Amino acid sequence: MFDTPILNYNIDLTTNDSKILAYLKLGETLGFSYIKSYKAYKYAEKIAKMKRKKQEKLQKEKCETQNIKILLAGHPYNLYDSLVGTPVKQFLEENHITILYSDKIPHQLIDGECAKLSSDIHWTHSKEVMASVSYYHNKVDGIILLSSFPCGPDSLSNELIRHKMKDIPVITLVYEDLNSEVGIITRLESFIDILKNRKEKMHHENH
Repeated sequence: MFDTPILNYNIDLTTNDSKILAYLKLGETLGFSYIKSYKAYKYAEKIAKMKRKKQEKLQKEKCETQNIKILLAGHPYNLYDSLVGTPVKQFLEENHITILYSDKIPHQLIDGECAKLSSDIHWTHSKEVMASVSYYHNKVDGIILLSSFPCGPDSLSNELIRHKMKDIPVITLVYEDLNSEVGIITRLESFIDILKNRKEKMHHENH
């Protein structure tokens, strides 16, 4: 059907097809020995861990800023998509909003933080979003949930988040083909106004 060869690998823990075995087989398909593939895999894993630690450190530093802070929560394929997450990111930065990302939460915190909101969430990215909301909700001024329509897991976790997070403003942006960027920006403008007014009110109450 396709003229171009397709590279693929399979991870299936029920048949002992682990991640490392999958990459070794992929390397073999590309003409590399298991030893070379293993070394390349371990090197990539080391670089990925270093990058992750750097991102986690930067996110921790962001929590200390006095700017309005927003947690941008969602699947990475939405957070960093040029048509979904990028316009939101650009608008927030133009309005001097500090952005924290749900996928930058330290991995060791995910299970414990997610369990504080729900013990019935089993999807990897949904657990990450739930954990980040639990961990960062008292460190940020608001939460933006980014979702694609129709995503079943998101519809469940987002509703649970809105139900649980009564002490902080939460907005859900659900993207579909009919979305206009103007409509999204209008909602973001209103949300930022709410956060600014809330922060100013809290400042006056504390002084």
